[in-house]
Amino acid sequence: MSMDISKFPVLAKANTPEELRQLTKSQLPQLAKELREFLLTSVSKSSGHFASGLGTVELTVALHYVYNTPFDRLIWDVGHQAYPHKILTARRDRMHTIRQKDGLHPFPWREESEYDTFSVGHSGTSVSAALGMAIAAEKEQAGRKIVSVIGDGALTGGMVFEALNHAGDLNNDMLVVLNDNEMSISENVGALNNHLAQIMSGRFYTTIREGGKKVLDGMPIFKEMAKRTEEHLKGMVVPGTLFEELGFNYIGPIDGHDVDALVETLANMRQLKGPQFLHIMTKKGRGYAPAEKDPIGWHAVPKFDPAQFKKPTAKPSNPTFSQVFGKWLCDIAEQDEKVLAITPAMREGSGMVEFSQRFPKQYFDAAIAEQHAVTLGAGFAVEGFKAVVAIYSTFLQRGYDQLIHDIALQKLPVLFAIDRGGIVGADGATHQGAFDLSFMRCIPNMVIMTPSDENECRQMLYTGYCYNDGPTAVRYPRGSATGAEQIEQMTALPIGKGRMVRQGNKVAIINFGTTLGSATQAADALDATVVDMRFVKPLDEDLLTQIANEYDVLVTVEANAIMGGAGSGVIEFLQKNKLLKPVLQIGLPDEFIKHGSPDEITAEYQLDGEGILAQINEYLS
Repeated sequence: MSMDISKFPVLAKANTPEELRQLTKSQLPQLAKELREFLLTSVSKSSGHFASGLGTVELTVALHYVYNTPFDRLIWDVGHQAYPHKILTARRDRMHTIRQKDGLHPFPWREESEYDTFSVGHSGTSVSAALGMAIAAEKEQAGRKIVSVIGDGALTGGMVFEALNHAGDLNNDMLVVLNDNEMSISENVGALNNHLAQIMSGRFYTTIREGGKKVLDGMPIFKEMAKRTEEHLKGMVVPGTLFEELGFNYIGPIDGHDVDALVETLANMRQLKGPQFLHIMTKKGRGYAPAEKDPIGWHAVPKFDPAQFKKPTAKPSNPTFSQVFGKWLCDIAEQDEKVLAITPAMREGSGMVEFSQRFPKQYFDAAIAEQHAVTLGAGFAVEGFKAVVAIYSTFLQRGYDQLIHDIALQKLPVLFAIDRGGIVGADGATHQGAFDLSFMRCIPNMVIMTPSDENECRQMLYTGYCYNDGPTAVRYPRGSATGAEQIEQMTALPIGKGRMVRQGNKVAIINFGTTLGSATQAADALDATVVDMRFVKPLDEDLLTQIANEYDVLVTVEANAIMGGAGSGVIEFLQKNKLLKPVLQIGLPDEFIKHGSPDEITAEYQLDGEGILAQINEYLS
């Protein structure tokens, strides 16, 4: 899709960073203005991450202007904020395809561009990766510079501090830019601070500082006194003591929307030796009033009309599984004040807004720190509280050792409400919940449930709440549920018992989770039997034995990786008990699942009714 050059005259001259660096400094504010306008136009037509990118426009321009990318390495943390970076790195005319099947990837992606130096989607990886690249650059001795950009939200993750601690100790040349968009840009981030940052990053200040250190090397008392004086002087104007203690030279905070100040400061910092830390203040949603006012609501958007100044209201549909969980959580908290619920910074996505407002003393946001979130639940459980950890499948991967070592090993009754299981759609490979059934199934003491609809989800959450012999997991997908009625009365299900859904001939489909509708559709065409297993662990061994004895061919269906998944558990049981029957496993293949709408991806991997039917027919023939 080509761009209207008359609307974006400067941006048209900056399709790549090489072209951008040909512009004069005086053209950069206009470039930033046009870049913001183009971002607004393109996301409104394509849908995608929005508020974060609006906040990093000036920073992106300044970084590509000062640094010789892609030779110099630029690493974005998470990547929600990398749309301006994509626009300036020869992908402008494909931005309308972002997050769509076969279109641009939603996050920085190495296979997509040489400017994307590290593929991301999860938070807190940039400093570790940057340090690795900085060490490699020093070994290479080619003068390569390394910059990582990290948001204040990611600083809540322990891995970031591990990396900062290591980087400060090793003393390699690298720059960490903290893009701080939580605090408002107050007076201390005005002209004075920009001026101080330029002085502190400039050669004169640095030379005096380094020269002074050399002179004082032989006089420990004076050296300590000088260090304290310098810290005191800096402490009056900057909140950077923590980063200084970790071994970084801290500069800032400066206005992240002043492109001139950014260019000046970055140009100075590019020359400095050792680990550098630049703290900039930005506003999420900058330049678009509704997104500035509600950056969480405008974090990711469907297609919209920018002139309307409001997001389109979604057509009423069935409740999402996240909402089913949120309602259940409120209902159970009304009955039991010992219920304590934890989320790792996913309150909105996990359907916990109402709970957090109605039961603030029972709600804990552990921030982007999944390992801590899981073990926090363990601490609650040890003291007799009912811990509920609401977490996305893809983020539970980050708390895997804690799930094993801190919870399952001690048989602690923590309930995991696992959202975004299976295919998630547009966020792509980093966010697909393809592995949870596989990685949980091998953990002793775990009970794993896969609801097929809203009511099953509600009753299974209650089953996990009532179970006291170890951890339980209820795993459900993203998006709208099936429209099934939720029964208010909560009843605990018998552990490890499935149910017969449809009786047929010759073929038995053994279903796990919300693929039940598609499995039944295929069964109707084949006149096959359908069993909804409900439990991945423990399996209903009596039901499996009965089915293996009565049917010629068994088919397992799940929205999870086939390798090590629920179907593998069925085959393990059959082998162990010498119930040798042909088994077709239907699920996700041994590859990372790319981005596209959930319906498109489900159809491509033949997990819809037609696809399941086609796979069974092919197997039978």
